[in-house]
Amino acid sequence: MGRNREVPEINSGSMADIAFLLLIFFLVATTVQNDKGLIRKLPQKQNETLIDINERNVFRVVLNKENQLMVEGELLQIENLEEEVVNFLDNGGETGKCDYCMGSKSKDLSDSPSDAVISFKSDRKALYGKYVEVQDKFTKAYRILRSRESSRLYGMDFKSLEEEYAKPETTQEMREILKERIKTIREMYPMQISESELIFKS
Repeated sequence: MGRNREVPEINSGSMADIAFLLLIFFLVATTVQNDKGLIRKLPQKQNETLIDINERNVFRVVLNKENQLMVEGELLQIENLEEEVVNFLDNGGETGKCDYCMGSKSKDLSDSPSDAVISFKSDRKALYGKYVEVQDKFTKAYRILRSRESSRLYGMDFKSLEEEYAKPETTQEMREILKERIKTIREMYPMQISESELIFKS
C-alpha cells in the first residue's frame, strides 16, 4: 500500500514580497529617457492677411535631401551659417532704422532686425540631425546679437539675464526689472523664422 506524500505548502506571502522587491528594483534601476526637442514659442493665431515683405528682408535657407545647405541659392557649409545669419540680421540696411546695428548696411540685406525673416525649407528626406544643427545655428546667431546688446546696455550677457531671472532667490522687484530687460533685448532682435517643407513636383 503506497503512502500519501505530503506536498509542502509554498509560502505565497514571501513570494509576493520578492515580486514586490523586484518591481521596486526595476523601477529604481531603470532610467527613463527624456524627450529632446527644439524650444520654440509658437505665434498666436491671427487672421490671415497678406504681408508685403521686401525681398532683401528674407534670408532663404534650404536643406535638401542630400543634406546640402543652400543659402540664397548657393551652397554653404553649415559651419558658416551662423556668421551669415548674424550679417543678415545685423545689417542695418540703408534706411537707418537700426541705430544699434553694426553691420555693413548693404542694400542687399535686411533693413533692420525687426524686418528680417529667416525662411527655412527642409526636405523630409534630410537627416533630422542636420535639421537640428541648422536650427541650432539660427539660435546661436540670435544669441550672439542679443548678448552683445545686453552686455552693452546692462553689463550682463543675455544668458545671464535669463539665468538671474530664473533663480528662486531673485527678489520679485529684481525679477520685474530683469523681465523688462529681457523683453527689450528680444524686441531688438526678434526671432522670426518661417518654416516649410521642401516639395519637389515631378
